[in-house]
Amino acid sequence: MGNCWGKPNKPAKKSTAEIVPSDIVKAPPKPSPAVRLTGPPTCALTCYVRFALLRKPVSLQFTPSDQAPVLHYGSDAVSGTKEALIQYIESKFPDPPLTRRQWSGGAREDDATPSVVRAAVAQHKSVVWHLERMVRWAEDLAARGGGKRVARGSDPAMGSPRMEVRKFARSYSQLLEVMLEHAQMEEKVVFPVLERADRGLSKAANEEHARDLPIMNGIKEDIKTVGVLDSGSPDYLEALYNISSRLKKLQDHCKQHFEKEERELLPLMEAAELSREQQEKVLEQCLDVMQGTHSHLFRFFMEGLLPQDALHYLDMVIASSNKERVASMLRMIVE
Repeated sequence: MGNCWGKPNKPAKKSTAEIVPSDIVKAPPKPSPAVRLTGPPTCALTCYVRFALLRKPVSLQFTPSDQAPVLHYGSDAVSGTKEALIQYIESKFPDPPLTRRQWSGGAREDDATPSVVRAAVAQHKSVVWHLERMVRWAEDLAARGGGKRVARGSDPAMGSPRMEVRKFARSYSQLLEVMLEHAQMEEKVVFPVLERADRGLSKAANEEHARDLPIMNGIKEDIKTVGVLDSGSPDYLEALYNISSRLKKLQDHCKQHFEKEERELLPLMEAAELSREQQEKVLEQCLDVMQGTHSHLFRFFMEGLLPQDALHYLDMVIASSNKERVASMLRMIVE
């Protein structure tokens, strides 16, 4: 756990359109408990614990040091393995939980569930959450018709209508890249494993991927169109409503597709009887295929997960043999 990189930067300001699942959990009381973490800023264990604490209702102070990570709370000074540190954090700050294991659909999480299934289900959750956010955002844009935000608590960081559309376009482009990489991961890695066990198992899933691709690309083109139209014009309003409608259709398709995969297809990975070494190789291949998701988009991807799902996903990827990639990913989520 000693991978190194440059000194982390301060966290960027987050807009109201970029709320993550953990923000929806009951707001922490004020003032938040003060927690101090010391340790090498380039140490993977330090970054892992910082990631966990950032998802708790605490006021975190990080002090770089050359010694092993130490968590300070009140009169306590706790060090040790990541498991020991997470256990301590959970005992002191149980909400929101980081260790509850709760997966959706037919894919259950236990010792027999292949890691690639756990990864795929987590990816489904992130995509669904981001799609729901984009749908709400598109509906809000359409309802305002190009007008400025006037609701109490609106975020001035969103800027003018044209500036907001550019932010919307960037967010959708990020989501589109994650979705395309997820589909490629299944088609290149997961489905071939199932096809070797029973030819034809993944035919329907492949067809559904092909079905949704025109919708995904069409939304991207519609957003480009909105970006060059006059804010508030009839064509502008029509384009916004088209985007909202297409996003809702894509959301419905994805939910149905993911639920079907988790109920009927992914559980069959257990029946494929892969050895532990084979499972590790398959997971490595999945990470290789999803290069964007696990590099410059990793923070975006993790924002779509509840704290316990995010930490479980992180547990899987830090077991990767590619320690340079692990270091880069951890750096991405604590900057």
